[in-house]
Amino acid sequence: MTDNSSNQPASARLDFHDRLGHAIKRAEQALIGEKSRVLRTVDLTVPQYVTLLCLQRSSGMSGAQLARECMVTPQTMTTILTNLENKGLITRETSSVHQKVLVAKLTRTGRALAKKADALARGVEQRLADAFDESEQAQLRELLERSVAALRKTD
Repeated sequence: MTDNSSNQPASARLDFHDRLGHAIKRAEQALIGEKSRVLRTVDLTVPQYVTLLCLQRSSGMSGAQLARECMVTPQTMTTILTNLENKGLITRETSSVHQKVLVAKLTRTGRALAKKADALARGVEQRLADAFDESEQAQLRELLERSVAALRKTD
């Protein structure tokens, strides 16, 4: 068996742990893991928290709208909404625009919990931000946005 590694481009010879995708995934998992840990203290998951945040910003969204905004499948959003409704954090009612569509709204308890959960999540994000000075934060944002744009390109 012949070693063809010398015929491969340098990027193909990188160790798995040195690849950009792996580094991005590790950072994402660390961020989500820490947000999950702090949100457990208020009995929320990260997707539930994000859903509450979306409803805090724009009340009366449908499950389909929330699924797109929260970047989950419609089936997952249905489960999230059912769990939030069972906890008394949201209500769902028929849309005034379309009778077959239910829209979700925060309850008073849901608004209060969304505010508390957001403070916890912002604390995690602040810890991340504190690892960088302002120019590094701006550079990191720009690099991540460029990454998104590069991955969305189709030739």
